[in-house]
Amino acid sequence: MLFSQGKKLKVTLLYLFVLYSDQHSAQPETGQVKGIVGKSLSFPEKVLKSGSLLYGGLGNIAHVYPGKQSNTNLENRFKNRLHWNNVTGFFTLTDLQIDDSGVYTVENSDEEKRTHTFQLTVYYVLSKPQVTVHDNSPCTVVCSVENRREVTLSWYRGEEKLNQTSSPDLNITLSLPLKVDEQNRDSYRCEAANPVSKETAVVPNYCIESDPSKVTDGIERTRDCLIISVICILVASGLVGLAIYLKKRRNGHSHADSPERKQDDIQYAEISHIKPADNQVSNNATG
Repeated sequence: MLFSQGKKLKVTLLYLFVLYSDQHSAQPETGQVKGIVGKSLSFPEKVLKSGSLLYGGLGNIAHVYPGKQSNTNLENRFKNRLHWNNVTGFFTLTDLQIDDSGVYTVENSDEEKRTHTFQLTVYYVLSKPQVTVHDNSPCTVVCSVENRREVTLSWYRGEEKLNQTSSPDLNITLSLPLKVDEQNRDSYRCEAANPVSKETAVVPNYCIESDPSKVTDGIERTRDCLIISVICILVASGLVGLAIYLKKRRNGHSHADSPERKQDDIQYAEISHIKPADNQVSNNATG
């Protein structure tokens, strides 16, 4: 009697376990989909003839009848942003916003009723992080970026991750300091990343010398070079001016001693012809 009751209990427990397993496996799996603020997203489940799209606790937000679509638009937030393509059969949500994140369910009634659930998460595209020099001795830089959903901020040297930070507080700016090795300055990069975007920044060029005396020496060398350059320009200008003056003076003397100038200084006397007297002519004839 006890054996029979124990056998029945085992059968009952086995039946309940199988029933529970069937019910659990029959529940639709939730697919993870990611969207970007301002972009569009299509839920990857076709509804070619009839079906519905449900959102969280709002229930049915769109229903498809054979050959047409009817948007219930329970909230103005979906107005003119929710569409159904009668060719592809996909529901598409345009101009995504952060608060569009949530659970969406596509019910397909084309042949036999099927249900597919999607967890949509909408992200911002990250801006480029900013790297600033915090101290020159030794060279310490700080990388910062505006915090968004699931953002991580990291420092890398080559492919090696040096450190990383993140925060659930979306109202702050993420910051991450780093002491830079001068010998490997060009190998550092700061990376801001989330599931839909990635941006990087590098160490500024003026973070080169960590020793303030070296920086001062460099400034003094630059100043000395500028002074020498100015002096050289002034000397060159003076030499050019002197050469021009001497050339003009030499040209002036040459012009004064030229044959043309000497001819101009000669004075010519006027030649006059004297007519002989009549008595002189007669004497000459008699003689």
